[in-house]
Amino acid sequence: MRVEGFEGKPYEAAGDHSPPPDYPFTVEDSEINGEGLFVPPLNFAMVDNGVFRSGFPDSTNFSFLQSLGLRSIINLCPETYPEANNEFLKTNAIRLFQFGIDGCKYFLQEPFVNIPEETIREALNVVLDVKNHPVLIHCKRGKHRTGCVVGCLRKLQRWCLSSIFVEYQRFAAAKARVTDQRFIERFDVSNMNDIPITFSCSKR
Repeated sequence: MRVEGFEGKPYEAAGDHSPPPDYPFTVEDSEINGEGLFVPPLNFAMVDNGVFRSGFPDSTNFSFLQSLGLRSIINLCPETYPEANNEFLKTNAIRLFQFGIDGCKYFLQEPFVNIPEETIREALNVVLDVKNHPVLIHCKRGKHRTGCVVGCLRKLQRWCLSSIFVEYQRFAAAKARVTDQRFIERFDVSNMNDIPITFSCSKR
């Protein structure tokens, strides 16, 4: 795991405005009729209070991410973080937790025995620490690596497996992998920390 600390705002969807016929609409336009344009990353969604998931964010997503007021980002890809992303983290005092899981090496093998389970546990411990919230979990496309982390989180939240798999399949779609779901099913949460009471799905 690689952690970076930097020294050092709420999700608002842009209104439904149609540009004039001769006006070229592009994501570079910063304002439309006075409203800021927010572009979420691929496969973005709220997981729970203070926890979000997505694919790999780029510069077109920075305004949107800034609106979330993130304290931390969990990157599940092994590649070096792009310079523009690092600058965004520094500017917004966001801490980066990097857990480099090679998607090709681990997530394409049968049977699903080589996934670094301890790495998944370390990522979950970051998610469970509310001092890191709001936190964004992402991999390349927000499907397999992110889906496994979120699926294991759902086990901690005592979701039934069928509901966990429905959520996983909603993001993975045609790329859903039996091996991912098998890993989630076999993941042992008995020695993990209890879910903080601030997680919405865990409130009594």
